[in-house]
Amino acid sequence: MTIDRRTLLAALPALAAPPALAAPRRKPAAPPPLPQVPAVLPDLVTVAMLTDAGTITLALDAKNAPLTTRNFLTYALQKRFDGTAFYRAMKLAWGDQPNGLIQGGTQMDPRRIMPPVAHEPTSQTGILHKAGTISMARYAPGTATGDFSILLSDMPGLDADPKSTDPDLQAGFAAFGRVTTGMDVVARIYAAPTSATKGEGVMRGQMLEPVVRILSVRMLQS
Repeated sequence: MTIDRRTLLAALPALAAPPALAAPRRKPAAPPPLPQVPAVLPDLVTVAMLTDAGTITLALDAKNAPLTTRNFLTYALQKRFDGTAFYRAMKLAWGDQPNGLIQGGTQMDPRRIMPPVAHEPTSQTGILHKAGTISMARYAPGTATGDFSILLSDMPGLDADPKSTDPDLQAGFAAFGRVTTGMDVVARIYAAPTSATKGEGVMRGQMLEPVVRILSVRMLQS
C-alpha cells in the first residue's frame, strides 16, 4: 500500500522526540540553626520586654534558677515571645492593693512552644514570690513552657511548701527573676480592662480585653 505524503506528515508528531525530562527536584535547603543561649551566663541576666504599655526590664537569676532562666532566654533569643501578649490580670480583692498578678506568653501556641522545662521549686532556688517577681505559669509541676506571670504583690502561697501533703502545693511555682524597672508598666497592664465572660474556671473574668501586646523580648549585654 502506498502512503501519500500528507498521511506520512500527519503521523510524524507521534514519532517526535519525547519532551525533555523535568529537572530533578532539589531538596529544600535545611533551615538555619536556631539561635542558642550562650553556654555560660552571668549570675543575673538583664532582659528588656517591650510591650504596648511600655518597657519592663527584668533581672533573671541564672545562678539559682538556671533551667528556668535558660528556658525563658531561649524563647526570647528565638523570638518566640515576639507578637504574643499579656492576656490575664488576676485581681485579688483582699489585702493591700494592687494585689495579684499579670500573665502573658505563648498561650500554648503549638507554633511557638518548646518541650516543658524541669521544675525548679523555690525551696531549691531561694527565689520567693515577692512583688515584682517573674514566675513560670504551669499546670502540673514540670509542665511550664512559654507562659509566665509577674506579681504585683507578695504571694507566698505560690512558694513551694515541702511540708504539704498536696504535691502541687509542695512543688509551688518556679520563680526565676524580678522586675528592675517598669513596675509602672506592670501596674498599667494589671489595671487594663478585662472581659466579664472570657476565660474558663478561675480565669473567667480575668482575661484582658484587649490584650496588651508583647512586641519583643531581648537579652541585653551585661
